Amino acid sequence: MALLVLASTVSWTVDKHICMGKVMDISLFAHADDCGMDMEMEKSCCDDESFTLQGQHDLKISFENFDLDQQVFLVSFVQTYFQLFEIDSQEPVTFGEYNPPPLIRDVQVLDQTFLI
Repeated sequence: MALLVLASTVSWTVDKHICMGKVMDISLFAHADDCGMDMEMEKSCCDDESFTLQGQHDLKISFENFDLDQQVFLVSFVQTYFQLFEIDSQEPVTFGEYNPPPLIRDVQVLDQTFLI
């Protein structure tokens, strides 16, 4: 996600040097190197092309830009999403005041039957 934001906000400049119809050098963010042929000739065989792709500069999203249906959906989605991670409190113990029945004899030890 961070790479997508970075790629959409940076302005990209591509510079090409074309000599005799063939691309000799391509450069991003800087000037492309020439092929070394003399540019002093009356009719030059070389040409430089560049284009710039402007990045997005306004990244602030305002809640007021959404219409009512989108606001209702966003609020209900966030509310239900956070309820998924809500930690339930400890369940109430309904028989907490009562003592367990007294253990008169251990039937499993007497009969030698154990669940394994």
